[in-house]
Amino acid sequence: MLKVFLVEDESIVREGLKNNIPWQEYGYQFMGEASDGEMALPMIRKVRPDVLITDIKMPFMDGLALSQIVTQEIPDIRIIIISGYDEFEYAQRAIRVGVEQYLLKPVTRGALRKVLLEIREKIENEREQKNYLETFQNEMKEYEEYSRRNFLEKVFGGGTLSTADLRGSGKNFTGTGWALL
Repeated sequence: MLKVFLVEDESIVREGLKNNIPWQEYGYQFMGEASDGEMALPMIRKVRPDVLITDIKMPFMDGLALSQIVTQEIPDIRIIIISGYDEFEYAQRAIRVGVEQYLLKPVTRGALRKVLLEIREKIENEREQKNYLETFQNEMKEYEEYSRRNFLEKVFGGGTLSTADLRGSGKNFTGTGWALL
């Protein structure tokens, strides 16, 4: 389950999103809510959600300022801005901050569902690729250690090595600090 956090100053909108979206059905766990960015920031730091849904215009700290701080502290977070303002300047600033989606109010359940499912798929794909890369790197490290140990056993174990063996073994050590032939 991905974690989601909601920041919205209009209590009716906040309660509507919180209570009328089947979060678990979409693959999310609702982790908390706040009425402005200033109140939300310490909670977000503690919860570290995967997705932040925030209004753009709020008292004290608006959604863009919050998004800018959060993306610096939690680089992998995905942000959805919901706004009643259809102004190009807000959208441009949101893009510069790294916002994933910009939805206009009133937000329909279908529109939010579509965005949440798209973001979940992206996050899952990125995590899968990251896991694959880590597995590949670990396997390469194990292979290099095995090759190095095997080579040293042949060299110091009294075995015979041909020039071809030395050249072939040397290829296994590129990038490991070994310089052979």
